Amino acid sequence: MDKIIPSLSEAVSGIPDGAVVMIGGFGGSGAPIELIHALIDRYLSTGSPRNLTVVNNNAGNGHVGLAALIEQGMVRKLICSFPRSADPRVFTERYLAGEIELELVPQGTLAERIRAGGAGIPAFYTPTSYGTDLAKDKPVEEFDGRPYVRELWLKADFAIIKAHKGDRLGNLVFNKAARNFNPLMATAAAVTIAQVTEIVEPGAIDPEAVVTPGIFVQGVVEVANPAQEEDLNRAGAAYPEKAA
Repeated sequence: MDKIIPSLSEAVSGIPDGAVVMIGGFGGSGAPIELIHALIDRYLSTGSPRNLTVVNNNAGNGHVGLAALIEQGMVRKLICSFPRSADPRVFTERYLAGEIELELVPQGTLAERIRAGGAGIPAFYTPTSYGTDLAKDKPVEEFDGRPYVRELWLKADFAIIKAHKGDRLGNLVFNKAARNFNPLMATAAAVTIAQVTEIVEPGAIDPEAVVTPGIFVQGVVEVANPAQEEDLNRAGAAYPEKAA
């Protein structure tokens, strides 16, 4: 029942080539920067994992976090709703060069596809995207006189997420807006790894305050002072650090 993982490197050690990986966050809010960078470190030292399919709200910014993961050539396909964020140059360049595949999903549909994956619902209908290129070749049915597009669930092999506090049983609470895609992704992945600012003993978190129950979490690793993507980008940071 003790789900504490002693290091970031050990936390990401089980992610294989070709895995589908959900990465939490809404822009920089709730983005597990340290777990992403640990995954890059592993790739640089071992050559694995590669050919990942990543599910995220956006396509990364600057040269840190998800953008750095893409920059290293580790991502084969990105499933997201917002590829044109503040500084998406890494993704844009690779996409235009044909080096990464994009599956564009409306934001609410993306959230619902992930929720459906966690709830065991293989498909649902939504009016969003009807009549656009995003609905091409998808089944359409009419309900109450209105056309609805059928969308499929999204599930993952791994989810790496960020929470504010967790206990050794994996119960999690989130800090304000970090409660975005993180709780949904925790339910939709076979293995969920959470970085948390503080690990506490069971009972220290009020059960009424638990957002993600430990049954959905396979590992927690403590990162006492997590980086914020926006702060790193304002400082012109890059990962890994470029030699002077």
